[in-house]
Amino acid sequence: MSRLPDAVLRPLRGGNAFESTVEQLATAVRLGVFAYGEQLPPERELAARLGVSRMTLREAIAALRDSGLVTTRRGRGGGTVVVYQGQDQVGQNRVGVRHGAALSDALDFRRVVEPGAAYLAAGRPLSADQRAWLAASELEVCSASDNAAHRVADARLHLAIATLSGSPMLIEAVTRAQSALQELLAAIPVLPANISHSNAQHRAIVAAVLAGDEDGAREFMEEHCDATSALLRGLLG
Repeated sequence: MSRLPDAVLRPLRGGNAFESTVEQLATAVRLGVFAYGEQLPPERELAARLGVSRMTLREAIAALRDSGLVTTRRGRGGGTVVVYQGQDQVGQNRVGVRHGAALSDALDFRRVVEPGAAYLAAGRPLSADQRAWLAASELEVCSASDNAAHRVADARLHLAIATLSGSPMLIEAVTRAQSALQELLAAIPVLPANISHSNAQHRAIVAAVLAGDEDGAREFMEEHCDATSALLRGLLG
């Protein structure tokens, strides 16, 4: 009979290694694949099973630790141990945060509207002022002074892309998607590895829009949305 971890944890596909690793491990903990008090398999084994580097795995485990799902014991006989007991520890003090079907609906909605906005923005003949605005918006995200400033700059960049699409209905839709997203992101810890990954994806999206690469802009935005969705589904359930 197969062990549950062997059945549930699988090699990752796509480019969002960190976020997908967080999603798989957090889901495994929440579903009891790794039960309370149980030690996770050794890093070498887990990394090989998921097909990721040990550095990526360590960053993902740190995210679970920051979220109250596991703890790490140092020294001889140490390791990463599950401390989740079935309660919603992530975001437990935030009333009304989406979970389950409501969470999926918000993320699916964003997955449809934001790549479409990026596609249209890339196909528009942008003026010099518009191009400068978009580039400055992306720079503000990368140079944000703290986590709160980064979150605001991030939302502003996405709204700038929507604005450049030229579609009032899409701008409204992206505004709704970002409003829901910020609520969800506020319910999880700020994860430095995710911020770095997100910034790199922003650069790729903006570069594609400025180059007039419609398909590239849409695909990069889809990858970006998928990365955030993987984190939120993993940590909020």
